[in-house]
Amino acid sequence: MEEEHYFSKQPKSKEILKKITANIRNNNFEFYTASGVFSAEKIDTGTRILIENIIIKEKDAVLDFGCGIGVVGIVIKKSFPATKVYLTDINERAVKISQKNAELNDITSNNTLNKSTTGNIAFFQGNLFESIPKNLKFDTIISNLPQHAGRKVCFEIITKSKDFLNQDRTLQVVARHQKGGKEIEKKMKEVFGNVSTLAKESGYRVYLSKNTN
Repeated sequence: MEEEHYFSKQPKSKEILKKITANIRNNNFEFYTASGVFSAEKIDTGTRILIENIIIKEKDAVLDFGCGIGVVGIVIKKSFPATKVYLTDINERAVKISQKNAELNDITSNNTLNKSTTGNIAFFQGNLFESIPKNLKFDTIISNLPQHAGRKVCFEIITKSKDFLNQDRTLQVVARHQKGGKEIEKKMKEVFGNVSTLAKESGYRVYLSKNTN
């Protein structure tokens, strides 16, 4: 299956772009997609549930972790124009397509972090947090956790995200509750000392933890 390797750095399948459409948070979007990226045929259920239930404040610095084709970050930027949005993924093809999708949806990309301004969105490519400067902090980190990559990877994302969050700001993730989500919820409680559920739908749950340290 194509999707099984969406967390690889360089997908081996031939890249053939196609376009999908979606109405999310009362806005119409178009997205390029291709084989070798997460949910290549449509906006997956977990992503939709996450986007519809996340808690964002205007002017937040937001990290879309494991961005895939950029759906979450792009929708956030359109819905909350004053946010500073950053996207990261290990998959080189996904990051390239997410940049195309920002342009497709009239968002100007800018990878010069210190000059990122309203209307701009920045991209990183790398494993976990390796490509993100250690001095860069976020108000909100959002992720449709790569459960296919295994529990160890998901736990490492949760643990390391704490170092990149400002005080009293949040990590928000979506997971299939009965297929690993329970363990993710426990890990968030272990790392942050707190966890709450923002939404339950179609077997998925959106979990939130606040960085209180």
